[in-house]
Amino acid sequence: MRTTIRLDDALLRRAKAAAANSGRSLNDLIADALRLSLASRPAPARVAELPVFTGNGLQPGVDLDDNSALLDLMDREPG
Repeated sequence: MRTTIRLDDALLRRAKAAAANSGRSLNDLIADALRLSLASRPAPARVAELPVFTGNGLQPGVDLDDNSALLDLMDREPG
C-alpha cells in the first residue's frame, strides 16, 4: 500500500543514511522500525468483568444524572 508520511528533515536524512549503510531501502527501514515499535508495545489490558445482579431494574424516581439525589437515596434505610 502506498501512503505519505511527514518526517522532520533531520530525521529523514538519518533514516536515509541508516538505510544506505545497511544496504536496505528507506521503505524497508521504516517498515521494520514500525514493526519493532508496534511489537514492543504491551498488549492492551483486559476489560474487567463486572458482576451482574438480577432485579427489577432502575427504581422509579432515580435520576442517575443527579449525584446528590442518588447519594441521598443510597443513604436511606431500606423499606
